[in-house]
Amino acid sequence: MRRLAQAIPMALIAGLAVAFSPPGAAKTPLREAPQRVTGPAKPDLSARKRRGAASYYAPRFFGKPMANGAPMNPRGNNAASRTLPLGTVAKVTNVATGKSAIIRIEDRGPYIKGRIVDLSPSTAREIGITRRIGVAKVVVAPIAVPLPDGRVKLGRQPPDVLAHLSPATTAEPRSR
Repeated sequence: MRRLAQAIPMALIAGLAVAFSPPGAAKTPLREAPQRVTGPAKPDLSARKRRGAASYYAPRFFGKPMANGAPMNPRGNNAASRTLPLGTVAKVTNVATGKSAIIRIEDRGPYIKGRIVDLSPSTAREIGITRRIGVAKVVVAPIAVPLPDGRVKLGRQPPDVLAHLSPATTAEPRSR
């Protein structure tokens, strides 16, 4: 009887601890949810290479208008960047596979911390990002960055990359 009297307060304390613990505290998630990024990003007109993570558009965005007004084409070479100006042409390279593709920034995003570009599914597949992988480390090297005054700033790219562009796009910016 004495043991039972001692066990009841301990059971009561344990029950209260479980009742007042936050929901889901007992379960350990397999991975943490990505941290969202909000607010406007400062535009980057430097045409410098950048490293970060790339992901690809989810099917729910297919056909939806992008920031430039065109519908999202899952088979196109369109991409989204928070910092590169719309209309920027860039070479994106998967660090793990070494595969690369030429993209055009036509949308804003991704809004996940650490991600620098969202690719169309066909471009993602082309450089080795699959559904199973989902996110990969990439290097984004701008080729041609449109400036607010209408000029185009060229990035440091080998001549074979510049061959993909039309002559009007590769015009050197005029110096002032």
